[in-house]
Amino acid sequence: MPTLAPTMSTRDWTNTAPTGPAPSPTRERGAIVRAIIGWLCHVDTFSNKVTRIPLRTYQVEPARAIVKSILTGQGLTFAVMMCRQAGKNELSAQLEAYLLNLYQRAGGGIVKASPTFKPQTVNSILRLCDRLENQWNRGSYRRREGYIVELGHARTFFFSADPHSSVVGGTASILLECDEAQDVQETKWDKDFEPMTASTNATRVFYGTAWTSDTLLAKTIAHLHQLHKRDGHRRVFTYDAEQVGAVVPSYKQHVKDRVAKLGRQHPLIKTQYFLETIDQSGGLFSAQRQALMHGDHQRRHQPIPSRKHVLLIDVGGEDEAEGDGISRQLLENPKRDATALTVIEAMVGAPFTVQGQLPTYLVRDRKLWIGTRHTALQDQILALVNLWHPVWLLIDATGVGAGLASFLAKALGEKVVPVVFSPKTKSDLGWKFVGLVESGRFQDYVDDLAPETRQFWHEVTRCQYAVRPGPGHALTWGVTDAPSYDGVIAHGHDDLLVSAALCALLDDFTWPVTGASAVVNLPDAIAEIDEAAW
Repeated sequence: MPTLAPTMSTRDWTNTAPTGPAPSPTRERGAIVRAIIGWLCHVDTFSNKVTRIPLRTYQVEPARAIVKSILTGQGLTFAVMMCRQAGKNELSAQLEAYLLNLYQRAGGGIVKASPTFKPQTVNSILRLCDRLENQWNRGSYRRREGYIVELGHARTFFFSADPHSSVVGGTASILLECDEAQDVQETKWDKDFEPMTASTNATRVFYGTAWTSDTLLAKTIAHLHQLHKRDGHRRVFTYDAEQVGAVVPSYKQHVKDRVAKLGRQHPLIKTQYFLETIDQSGGLFSAQRQALMHGDHQRRHQPIPSRKHVLLIDVGGEDEAEGDGISRQLLENPKRDATALTVIEAMVGAPFTVQGQLPTYLVRDRKLWIGTRHTALQDQILALVNLWHPVWLLIDATGVGAGLASFLAKALGEKVVPVVFSPKTKSDLGWKFVGLVESGRFQDYVDDLAPETRQFWHEVTRCQYAVRPGPGHALTWGVTDAPSYDGVIAHGHDDLLVSAALCALLDDFTWPVTGASAVVNLPDAIAEIDEAAW
């Protein structure tokens, strides 16, 4: 074990020792040394006695394996995959604090990489400093250059692993860590961070949660499993929501609530809580999801009084020659988007609501216009508003839709909620809509064989998705077929699907509402997952 230089003074020790006759200085110093050695022999003892934030049982297991590899010079590589907010960052911070105490006289470097500097790297620095604010280290550790934390001659370097970051000056002689490794590009890691152990054979640890099978974390785990088969040495430690919930009852309830809202098969639930990988791309609405979208109610062309309705509009372009519904015009102008309107009835109250707040959304009707001039659309939409008396009208106000949205807002006031699409808002909308589907809260009417109904289900079937690498897990989704019209189906269009998906925004509104204003709020899907902080 390295030479230790505890910062706890004799006075500090005597204040914690049992009362009685004062021991001799030699005996007192011997007692202190024995206690310090005992407290530093194991990382979990250190967390109990020094930081006084005890590690949980599932954190202790990988922590001991990592420390053993470091102290015996094995230089092993580990992967620690814990469900979100189970405490992998706490484990990392306590390991760093423990190792800085062990090596503060001998010296050495710990390097930690995170996908972004803000907030991930900054949060890691703050968490380590918080753990060093203990009776031993308070006043002795220091921060330097904004990214270094020192205790004696030992240092921890914190770097961003963003593809465009400049990483220089770090040597990992004690430990090399990769935080949220599923979001770090493999080329960045191999070029800038892996060489930091070239002359030291330092132990490496990859932390994270599941995502797609081609991430740095997933590839590392696959390789470590192969090594385990060869030598029997365990290098992969995984703890999913069921394992963590068995130790932390409040976490178990949190996961139960998230599953109720998003559904067990939602990609974020599968990956972030149950550590199951998903495909990087493919069809967004599997046969199982499509089955969940089919309701048993009939289509209606007029409302039932006192029910709560919402109109959802995805705005397309306009032509001089206009059409109502699907027509040959899509063949003549295959790139022309349609304007699609979906009528939603919000079923509020038992047995429809989930968690006492979230309604079930029934599709009651839909309409499609091809290339219709927006001046003509204004009157038709106003007529539908007078028919359905919606609580809200959500409308795509992006690009060509801005003018129509502005007109409707002036005519109808706060009832109109404009939605401006960007890559991020489209991604968040996709994640949220999948959550509605998975939890059974989006229900389409019984197929009436109408053209617009056939078109909607074609768009659902043909919708593809891809998950972009890196932090945020951005989702791109839509129908990517070449636009064409075969006399029955308009290929390459997703206007009705996008219109229906807008109902996912209604979860952020307050029900019931009479004439109240609403603001579209698209919280980050991953941030929602982080609600139950550790």
